[in-house]
Amino acid sequence: MTRYLLTIYQPDGAPPPDVDLGRVMRDVGRFLEETKDAGAWVFNGGLHEPGTATVVRARGGDTLLTDGPYVEGKEHVGGFVVVRADDLDGALRWGGGLAAATGLPIEVRPFVDDGAD
Repeated sequence: MTRYLLTIYQPDGAPPPDVDLGRVMRDVGRFLEETKDAGAWVFNGGLHEPGTATVVRARGGDTLLTDGPYVEGKEHVGGFVVVRADDLDGALRWGGGLAAATGLPIEVRPFVDDGAD
């Protein structure tokens, strides 16, 4: 089985007033339980706001630290789920489930084969 990263992209700023965060969190919880019940779940996590990020760069033997996200944009990575799937179609089904639960775009990307599973 291949592991896939399901990346959740969310808009910067507070959620619009028409978004029911309680429902979203319940739906995400159900989605995670489904992945666990199916044996597909590997790991998941949510992230703090992009302003809490620090970018670390190596330059000429020195380490340069920069506050804030690597890229400024109107969206940021808000969280992720790592799943196992037999193939891309299976991973895309999980991605579709997460998109339905969050109402947000989900990027589905396979890990480079590292011998896991």
